[in-house]
Amino acid sequence: MRRHSDIPRSRRWVVKIGSALITRDGQGLDREALRHWVDQLADLLDGGHEIVLVSSGAVAEGLSRMGWQRRPSALHELQAAAAIGQMGLVQAWESCFQRRGRHTAQVLLTHDDLSNRQRYLNARGTLKVLVGLGVVPVVNENDTVANDELRFGDNDSLAALVANLIEADLMILLTDQAGLFKADPRVDPAAELVRVARADAPELDAMAGECAGSLGRGGMFTKLRAARLAARSGTATVIAGGREPDVLRRLAQGESLGTLLTAPREPEAARKRWLAGHLRVKGRLRLDEGAVRVLRQSGSSLLAVGVREVEGSFRRGELVSCLDPEGREIARGLVNYTSDEARRIIGHPSSQIESILGYVDEEELIHRDNLVLM
Repeated sequence: MRRHSDIPRSRRWVVKIGSALITRDGQGLDREALRHWVDQLADLLDGGHEIVLVSSGAVAEGLSRMGWQRRPSALHELQAAAAIGQMGLVQAWESCFQRRGRHTAQVLLTHDDLSNRQRYLNARGTLKVLVGLGVVPVVNENDTVANDELRFGDNDSLAALVANLIEADLMILLTDQAGLFKADPRVDPAAELVRVARADAPELDAMAGECAGSLGRGGMFTKLRAARLAARSGTATVIAGGREPDVLRRLAQGESLGTLLTAPREPEAARKRWLAGHLRVKGRLRLDEGAVRVLRQSGSSLLAVGVREVEGSFRRGELVSCLDPEGREIARGLVNYTSDEARRIIGHPSSQIESILGYVDEEELIHRDNLVLM
């Protein structure tokens, strides 16, 4: 049996199970499949693991309950289907876990919940108490109230943000593929599976393909992006085939299944993780080469003199993305001036801000304490 020597002797796991693994081809929940997953998860809990479950399937269950034959396109109809399906999803998980003497807790989140610093801290505190009690949080996106502005976009990203919240040891993304391959295995039957790699390895981008690929919203691109986000809290990620027999038990025993993406660095401070993953970007700052070099090498604050262009409309304290001259995001942070003010002071040294604006709030456009490299 091939073993994953790089898997940490982890106890706190975030496990994401996609719709294809718990529904009957999108036609409602597969209760037998849920019982199969619960038996594995309960064994892990009995062995001392702490588990947070990120579960898809609410919309599919809602469509089944209402007898709808096709997924609606109207936002409010989709939200209604999610609300109806949430009842069945939570009931199904709870009844299965009760068979094993375990309680569950429903946790519904939107991006807006985690963009607010206080609500972010509240969510983190609640999740940590739940796992400490041996209760299984069942996390899902709050589709009933979420719109395009508030959505996470996919449950892989949601799982990564939850991993950041609770500082998980390991995130497991279960999919209908065996893992990340060096080529598309549906085109090249001899494609080689990537067994172990650093989450930030640049060569993985070409292997994962584009976000809107044939695997849809939950494609390999989103899984790689999620692994990189989870790595900010020191969390390793396993992408594995959910149809592999006893996949969770075998991973817990250290067996090498799927693709292990290791965290390449020490965990970032919680505030830095929040800045990196829990806020919507409101604007962009295009930097010159000198500013890019200073940020990367010195970890300094961003000064207005190093900014070439301001894009978008934002207020003081909102999140902006910092781009290099080629348009690549290198950092993001909370800006000290509005977009209109920023346009007036960019390219000028800090000593001239007061003469340009008539006042000076901060010498820095973004202070280093509110800046995180991407």
